[in-house]
Amino acid sequence: MIRPSRDREGAAQTATETALEEDSTERTPELDEEGVRHCPECASESLVTSADGSEVSCEDCGLILEESGIDRGPEWRAFNHSERQNKSRVGAPTTQTMHDKGLTTAIDWKDRDAYGRSLSSEKRSQMHRLRKWQERIRTKDAGERNLQFALSEIDRMSSAMGIPRSVREVACMIYRRALTEDLIRGRSIEGVATSALYAACRMEGIPRSLEEVAGVSRVDRKEIGRTYRYVAQELGLEMEPVNPKKYVPRFCSELELSEEVQSKANEIIDVTTEKGLLSGKSPTGYAAAAIYASSLLCNEKKTQREVASVAQVTEVTIRNRYQEQIEAIGL
Repeated sequence: MIRPSRDREGAAQTATETALEEDSTERTPELDEEGVRHCPECASESLVTSADGSEVSCEDCGLILEESGIDRGPEWRAFNHSERQNKSRVGAPTTQTMHDKGLTTAIDWKDRDAYGRSLSSEKRSQMHRLRKWQERIRTKDAGERNLQFALSEIDRMSSAMGIPRSVREVACMIYRRALTEDLIRGRSIEGVATSALYAACRMEGIPRSLEEVAGVSRVDRKEIGRTYRYVAQELGLEMEPVNPKKYVPRFCSELELSEEVQSKANEIIDVTTEKGLLSGKSPTGYAAAAIYASSLLCNEKKTQREVASVAQVTEVTIRNRYQEQIEAIGL
């Protein structure tokens, strides 16, 4: 057996280490005169970051410019949802819907230990005191008590209207900003919380009318509208007018109308909006009139009272908008 000499082994090892060092060095992106990063290989400015933020690469030539060697994931592996739930050792993520963002201690009301055995009378008395003090120290001042009550109101109204979790988070963020800017002074907590929820629905494109929000709130419609305008102006919330087409699917579903009626209603709204009939009109009443007109055209007639009940508008509103739309489309 022929063995290489020791000098040859050392030279090969040195060459291997040098090659590995060259491969491991990162090609950092270069900056041009205007301070814009570009690829050193093809001079492209199309640099993309991976979903986990571990790599920065060039979109044109594929060169990896930055690479993080730290794996920020867990040390265990899971192949289905049940394994992932069993192996996870963290609590629920932080949320804006709770005044302490979910970073709190929960003391169970069951007087049992980890093995399911009943606690002694002394331990039960101690746990009762701990629960009492836990509830007291969760809110340290009047501001946190205000926030706790307002966020619970937002959660209650959102559940009653079937609003998704993401919109609740936005509503809670709007209320936190209003509390920070001291916009609550002189106004009711329920009014500001309801206006924050209505603003979040409009910002996220969830079709909920002011009448629907007022129906689950503890304040009247006039106060909600007045507070909403004040909060939107002070916080600089830029919101576009509500598109009546967003109400059409929900109203048609509650009226049990077909897809043909829904498509025809959207067509009526598009045609009449181009002619300027929507300006200054209520979007819910406009959508309700379009649905009533399309139901007549598709031979799936619904009475004005039925449509008005679903849209929470008056029959007079539907008749007026209906006549305008019919004349505009030439029927």
